[in-house]
Amino acid sequence: MISRRDFLQASMAATALVGASGFGNWSRLAAQQALTQDQLLQFDTFGNISLIHVTDIHAQLKPIYFREPEVNIGVGDARGHVPHITGADFRKLYGIADGSPNHYALSYNDFSSLAKTYGKMGGMDRVATVINAIRADRPDAILLDGGDTWHGSYTCYHTQGQDMVNVMNALKPDAMTFHWEFTLGSERVNELVSGLPFDALAQNIFDAEWDEPAELFKPYKFFERGGAKIAVIGQAFPYMPIANPGWMFPEYSFGIRDENMQAMVDEVRGMGAQLVVVLSHNGFDVDRHMASLVSGIDVILSGHTHDALPEPVLVGDTIIVASGSNGKFVSRVDLDVRDGRMMGFRHKLIPIFSDVIAPDAEVASLIDEQRAPYKDKLEEVIGHTDSLLYRRGNFNGTWDDLICDALLSEREADIAMSPGVRWGPSVLPGQAITREDLWNVTSMTYPKAYRTEMTGEFIHTIMEDVADNIFNPNPYYQQGGDMVRMGGLGYRIDVNQPQGSRISELTLLKTGEKLDPAKSYVVAGWASVNEGTEGPEIWDVVESHIRKKGTVVVEPNTSVQVVGA
Repeated sequence: MISRRDFLQASMAATALVGASGFGNWSRLAAQQALTQDQLLQFDTFGNISLIHVTDIHAQLKPIYFREPEVNIGVGDARGHVPHITGADFRKLYGIADGSPNHYALSYNDFSSLAKTYGKMGGMDRVATVINAIRADRPDAILLDGGDTWHGSYTCYHTQGQDMVNVMNALKPDAMTFHWEFTLGSERVNELVSGLPFDALAQNIFDAEWDEPAELFKPYKFFERGGAKIAVIGQAFPYMPIANPGWMFPEYSFGIRDENMQAMVDEVRGMGAQLVVVLSHNGFDVDRHMASLVSGIDVILSGHTHDALPEPVLVGDTIIVASGSNGKFVSRVDLDVRDGRMMGFRHKLIPIFSDVIAPDAEVASLIDEQRAPYKDKLEEVIGHTDSLLYRRGNFNGTWDDLICDALLSEREADIAMSPGVRWGPSVLPGQAITREDLWNVTSMTYPKAYRTEMTGEFIHTIMEDVADNIFNPNPYYQQGGDMVRMGGLGYRIDVNQPQGSRISELTLLKTGEKLDPAKSYVVAGWASVNEGTEGPEIWDVVESHIRKKGTVVVEPNTSVQVVGA
């Protein structure tokens, strides 16, 4: 008798085969410039249950450019495994032809030139079209939002998330979980969550005072679909008070809580769940580790680290699905659930080419309605760029380099620090930089650009702490985003060394001198998690800098020497 794991491995092979043939077809279509919506949405319906997954939209209602990372280093057991494979190596692994649509969508090489061929991606009106098409094929499909939805744009900031709530409600999700949403402040989060027409799921959000599950967030929800009983368990971002300002949501505590996750899985199984899905905002490596520790999970829909993978990753009997960010992709997962368990699956990562997929008229109108009061501000040109402006990568991106340059000049600092956040669309060379573009990479509810003094020793300590949050070989200790971006400072990092020994050769770039541990330096930065931080808003600092430049050129950043990757 064939085992359940054999079924899963056979399904994985089928997914890989479908993916490979699909990529080849796309390459041919690219040569003919004949991508069509029907081909992007083509799917061989399978089994009796469909899941639809979107995550890390970061308030991007309109189509955008978004360059995938060039550097994404894995350590420990993740070393050399997806999602820590990029560029040509990634394309080789998945059989993606050079110059094809998926080359553009899923890797960074030749991004600017391919962007001119394939155009922008995303747009929630196009996402709506894809969701509607899946529902037309499978009317009882379950739509799940992985969080980082009410954050990341000018309109989201000025409406305190209401624009995104209005648009997402029109898509009719069945449940969502959370991360950056909490930086709206718990009072606003409580208000928005209380009004949602679907469920807010997070088994790991507890009342901080009583250490009991927070009443507003359900640990799980049951669905009856395709003759099967399905449990969806929520997992919010576990490191909220570390990565974001805890004073904004003091009544809540978070954490991975995998013992409680195991208890929830056991509980829903005891209540008859035949399929257990975890809607997660852990990040991919944390999800992979959780899958190895918690038994009984069939599917993890992964978010937070913005990874887009053409195939699920199998850990034991658990499949992990990564659906990208910024509305660039929608994942469809069809499952065969029978005899009380998952027997197989079929998966497709659907790229949202905005010039190919027709916008849903109703959602397009709703989006324009949200943006109308801010239209003039959004479209105002504040400068131009002759460089590709992008964010993502473990150590730097040109948007972050530009932000650091602005902090150095506008705040008259020796050294600048910009947070290693992953969100923020790209701007192509030769394009205008609008206020919307600027806010897409700076929109934050704690935006003050501080100016202070730090000793060389303290700067080194900060960098070591951040590096350990990224490169600790135990995924459960990886609590940050990417490495803090440094302006005016060069350094060497050995990612395989233990905490306290990774960072060396710190050099002040304007003088070429080694950083003196005992000397104080003027440091400018933003996004401090400390309450009461003073200074101008970061978007005003960067706008002033860009206006003075007129046209910005960001030179290649060679100030970070990486070893051990």
